[in-house]
Amino acid sequence: MIKNVGGIDRTIRFVLAVVIFAIGIYYQSWWGLIGIIPLTTALTQRCPAFLPLGINTCKSETGKK
Repeated sequence: MIKNVGGIDRTIRFVLAVVIFAIGIYYQSWWGLIGIIPLTTALTQRCPAFLPLGINTCKSETGKK
């Protein structure tokens, strides 16, 4: 599996997910579940949106596991 999300990008996505979840809980809204998207991309280190754009923030040259 090819990784395309690097360390700093991964941290930003994780923090963003926590913030989205917290806002959803605070406002008691189901919109907070959108935080699943950045959380999943942070945990798997893969972003499907990066593939067609050719973006790779992973430091390794091959991006492979």
